[in-house]
Amino acid sequence: MTLPRIQPGANGRFLVTESGDPFFWLGDTAWELFHRLTLTEAETYLETRRRQGFNVIQAVVLAELDGLHTPNASGHLPLLGDDPTRPNEFYFMHVDAVIRLAAQKGLYIGLLPTWGDKVDNRQGGAGPIIFNADNARIYGAYVGRRYRNDSNVLWILGGDRDPAGYEDIWAAMAQGIAEGLGRRPFCTYHPRGGISSSATLHNADWLDMNMMQSGHCLVDAPNWAMIHADYARTPAKPVIDDEPNYEDHPVDPYLRPWRLEYGRYNDYDVRKQAYRAVFAGACGHTYGNHSVWQMWSRERQPVTFAMPPWDEAILRPGAAQMIHLKQLMLERPYLTRIPAQEMLPDVEHISPEVGEIEEFRIIPARAAYPVATRCRKGSYALVYFPLAEQTLRIDARTLRGPLAARWLDPRTGKRHPAGEHSADLLTFTSPIAGPDWVLILDSNEER
Repeated sequence: MTLPRIQPGANGRFLVTESGDPFFWLGDTAWELFHRLTLTEAETYLETRRRQGFNVIQAVVLAELDGLHTPNASGHLPLLGDDPTRPNEFYFMHVDAVIRLAAQKGLYIGLLPTWGDKVDNRQGGAGPIIFNADNARIYGAYVGRRYRNDSNVLWILGGDRDPAGYEDIWAAMAQGIAEGLGRRPFCTYHPRGGISSSATLHNADWLDMNMMQSGHCLVDAPNWAMIHADYARTPAKPVIDDEPNYEDHPVDPYLRPWRLEYGRYNDYDVRKQAYRAVFAGACGHTYGNHSVWQMWSRERQPVTFAMPPWDEAILRPGAAQMIHLKQLMLERPYLTRIPAQEMLPDVEHISPEVGEIEEFRIIPARAAYPVATRCRKGSYALVYFPLAEQTLRIDARTLRGPLAARWLDPRTGKRHPAGEHSADLLTFTSPIAGPDWVLILDSNEER
C-alpha cells in the first residue's frame, strides 16, 4: 500500500500530506520492534496500534539493547563484523517485512537507522561506537536505497543523544539517505532527555521538524514551555514532544537511579503531557509505554522494572485514550490553529531555559498548569484543565460569538454541554469527576 508522503505545511508549523491534507503525528515508541519481535508478533502490535488510532510507529534498525551483538528473533545480526558498510541481508529482510506490513495497515514508520550509542557514548549504552562521517554516509545511502519506494518511511536520526559535537556524522548520514532515496527526505532528530533538537540543529538544512524529549524523570515536566520556545524560533519548523513520560515507567522526581518508591506514571500523567504539548503548538504527539519500547517479555531481563509484558502493555488505558486528542484536533480547522495562552490572563507563564528542565522538581503550579489553543480566525478555542474543580478565567474576546461550550472527557472522548456564552471574559470550573477536562468553545457562526 502506498501512503502519501508527509512534509511540513506552508506555514512551517504543522505536517501535511503531499496533497495538503493535515497530518497529526500520533506516534508510539517501539524502539525494539525490529530487533525483538517476530513478524507474527509485529503484526499483533501494529494491528493494535492501528485500531487505537496511531499513525506513526517509531523503531530503530541498529537497536539500543545490544542491537549489534544480540540477534533478532530470527537469529540474525544487522551488520557483518560491526561494519556499517557491510549490512546483513537477512536481518534487513525482516525490517523490510515489518515496514511493508505497517504500510498495509496505513501506518508510517519513524525509522531510526541507528540508536545514538553507535555514534556517541557520552551517555553510555551498549554501543559500540562504529560510525564516522565516511561510513555514516555509506550506511545512510544503503538504507535510503533500500527504502526508496516505501512512502511510509519518515526518517529520524539520533536516538537519545545530544547531537552537539557529532553534527558532521549526523549530517553525513542525512546526506547519504538523500542520495540513496534520490530525493530530499522528511528528516528529524531524536535528542536526549531535557533538550530539543533545535538547540544544535535548528538551522541544519536537512532538519524538517524539531523533536524534544521532556523525558521520564519529572512529574509534570514543563514540556509546554519547551514547545513554546521552539514554536517561537525562526525559521518556523514543526515541533513535537517525541518522548514524554512513558506509561508504567517508574517515577523518579529526584533524578536518582530508577526505582519504584514513587510509583509509576499512569494514563493521567500521559494525558497531561500530550494535551499541554499539543495545545502549546506541537504538530502532534508521541506516546510511550515502558514495556512496549523495549518489547519486554517474561523470558527477558527487564530494563528498569518493566511490567507488564509488551503484549499486555499495548492495551494500557493511556494508549487507548490518545485517539481522543487526535480526533479533537482534526475535527476542526487544523492549519489555522495557534497557541493561545493569552486567553488565560491569570495564569503565570512557566518558562524554563531549554536544556535546564532537569533543575525542576515537583511543583504544584506545574501540576495545575492549563494550556489554551485557538483558531486564529476565531472559530474555536480549546482549553486543557489538568485538575477537576479547577476555576479559570478565560478571555474569549478573540473568538466570534456567540459560543457553544462543551466539556470533553479525555479518558472517554465523551462531550457534555456547558451552555451558550458571549465572546467575552468568561469563568469556567471543570467538572468534579476528573481528574482532567478539555473545554471546547465553538463559534455558533460555524455550526
